[in-house]
Amino acid sequence: MPRNFTPKVITANDLLEGDVIYLAPNDSWTRHLDEAEVLDDEAHAQIRLLDAEAQVDRVVGVYLADVSATPKGAAPVHFREAFRAKGPSNYAHGKQELQRP
Repeated sequence: MPRNFTPKVITANDLLEGDVIYLAPNDSWTRHLDEAEVLDDEAHAQIRLLDAEAQVDRVVGVYLADVSATPKGAAPVHFREAFRAKGPSNYAHGKQELQRP
């Protein structure tokens, strides 16, 4: 029996900078998971994924990541996505250095 579709976001890495990025509802890319478009329809998610994968001049490694929808936006479900959302862990730089209040 097939699994029910769970909420997802589209994530990738920025081609030039390498940062983890997420597809936003307005077709832009954001570095903040809580600003990502939460997809709760499988067919719509597949169409958005195809559109994102076509942006080979902007992103690499595009895939759908499981999230939970919260009042503050998307939140990671798995450890891997929580780790990716925080940025590099070796020292404070990038996302960790520029923490939003």
